[in-house]
Amino acid sequence: MTLGTGDYLAAGNAIDPRPILIVTGLVQEARIAAGPGMAVICSSSSPTQLRALLTVVDPETIRGVISFGVAGGLDPTLRSGDVVLATEVLSGDTRWAAGLSLGDDLIDRLTSGRRRVVRGSLAGAEEVVTKSSCKAALHSETGASAVDMESHIAAAYAAEAGLPFAAVRVISDPAHRALPALARAAIKPNGQIDLAAVLRGIVRNPATLHALVSTGIDFNRALRSLRGCRDYLIGTELVESEALVSKAA
Repeated sequence: MTLGTGDYLAAGNAIDPRPILIVTGLVQEARIAAGPGMAVICSSSSPTQLRALLTVVDPETIRGVISFGVAGGLDPTLRSGDVVLATEVLSGDTRWAAGLSLGDDLIDRLTSGRRRVVRGSLAGAEEVVTKSSCKAALHSETGASAVDMESHIAAAYAAEAGLPFAAVRVISDPAHRALPALARAAIKPNGQIDLAAVLRGIVRNPATLHALVSTGIDFNRALRSLRGCRDYLIGTELVESEALVSKAA
């Protein structure tokens, strides 16, 4: 099954006009993903809100699901701006396959602009993993390359609906970087940054400024890389595969 902004040729060469469902966590990600043939939802970094949004999405109206956005690095070799194309998504004892096939020409486009692209698994989390020690522990436990709060929910939805699924995530905060608490607290419910809250936090604790600047540089680098991944949404080929890879007893 080929998902993109162009016409989709199903069995018998019938055109499937249904959009792809793009699952994001931040408004910045949603804006990058938006376009013809895309139905974009944004969780505002709330797993609870994302699950609520998905309950009103009729799976008959879409032709696949892609989790698209930034992620926290778990693999210590990855840096901000590196792209992780998911081979699978893990949450607890459950693993979902990410059906993905990329041609050499698309890989070339994704790797342009000094963008590094790797294949790896994604770990799902219900909360932001902020501490570098927690990232190291999660990497040791799961072997995952990165962690985010949307991919496991999107994968579960796709599996239940019998839809093909894929995920592309760009590293924002590398494994070695601890996210300052203020960076998390300053995110508004709509996913935008509360600049007033940031300024108040800096006034109360000026020592957080350096960490915030470093985090902001990494985040902006990740967004630039994510924009370059927009071709992924146009040219990705998702394959019908058994969505649930394994589930421990």
